[in-house]
Formats: sequence, structure tokens, C-alpha cells
Amino acid sequence: MKVGKKYKAVAELVDANKLYTIEEAAELVKKTSTVKFDATIDASFRLNVNPKQADQQIRGTINLPHGNGKTKRILAVTSKVEDAKAAGADFAGGKEMLEKIQKENWFDFDVIVATPDMMGELGKMGRVLGPKGLMPNPKTGTVAVDISKAVQEIKRGKVEYRVDKDGNIHVSIARVSFDSAKIIDNLTALCELIVKVRPSSVKGTYIKNAVIHTTMGPSIKITFAGR
Repeated sequence: MKVGKKYKAVAELVDANKLYTIEEAAELVKKTSTVKFDATIDASFRLNVNPKQADQQIRGTINLPHGNGKTKRILAVTSKVEDAKAAGADFAGGKEMLEKIQKENWFDFDVIVATPDMMGELGKMGRVLGPKGLMPNPKTGTVAVDISKAVQEIKRGKVEYRVDKDGNIHVSIARVSFDSAKIIDNLTALCELIVKVRPSSVKGTYIKNAVIHTTMGPSIKITFAGR
């Protein structure tokens, strides 16, 4: 694969054979961005799990201590419209919002939160929302009686993690502009969570590989043994 001069320069900063501590990786990753914008920092884990097994379909949410620097546009589908708007929802309404999606192919939002009473209507749109990953789910906190709390948590930096069909988890944890201490806090919280949600049926090595990297930047292998 052909790479540019900028990538080559930052790639030389990373020892591909070394396992960096979280603290070392947090310092180093800030130096490996090759883009002019405030790049995202992602953490990726390759796990020894079989997502075809129901008990190994790892999925949930985490409230990163400092958020991840991304502001999500929230659509609240609820009868508690004023509560949702007061909590910070970008759009809020009932059945008419779903009709807008269907009729206008409107998707100017990143996540849908809903109260349970609206799930009957939302369920009818499974074929539209499902493939885009927009269907609200109680497991990810996007279906909640307390719509205000659900909206506020997402605005504060609540993010979803989910194992893919190959056993990998990818989560955006920060931006390059974050100071190292915040990156350390966020990465530590995520690593501790990944360890905590290990399925009891998994035998042998659970985490095969763990890395962090910036947008378009080289991967930095990390270790968090003892955490």
C-alpha cells in the first residue's frame, strides 16, 4: 500500500512491535495525526468471541468521563416533547417525526431516543431504521421512560459499543485536541469496561489485540494488564 510522506513520518514515531501503556499511548497518539482538522481518536479491540453465540454478542453503552468530542444530533420520538427539548434534543415530536422520515427521506440526526409508548410506531419502521443503526434499543439507553435523562446522557458523551461479526469493537474516545489526561481517563474507562463485560463462556485469551489511532494515523498497540 502506498502511503504519503506525512504518514511515513508519524509512523516512524510508533514501534509496531511494542505494547504501549495507556499513559504512553495517550501521549504518542496526539503526535500521530496527519490531518489539518481536529482528528478523532479511536480505540479498537480484537476479541476472542463468537458473535453468533447469544451470550457473546457484546453490546452496551459507556459514559466516557470527558465525552468523545462529538456532538450528536438527537431526535426524540415521544409524547413528552417539551421535556425532550428542554433536555437538549435537537428535534422532538411524535408520530409526525416518523412520517417526515418516511415521506421526505429525512435523516438530519445521528441518534433516536424514544419513550416506550412510541415503540409500536417505531417498530413499523424497522426496515428503514434498522439498517442505518437508528432503531432505539433499551440496551443502549435509547428507549427510556425518563426521556430527559436519556437525552442528557447522550449529550454529555454517552457512546455505544458493539462487537461486529468478526469479533471487533471500535469506539471513538476523544479528539487530538484533548489533553493527555482526558485521553487517559477515557481510554482507561473503556478498557476496564471491555474487561468487565467478558462473557463467562470465553476460554483462553479474551483480548487478542488492542490499539488506538487517530483519523488516518498509524495504530498504536496498547496493554492494560493489571488495570
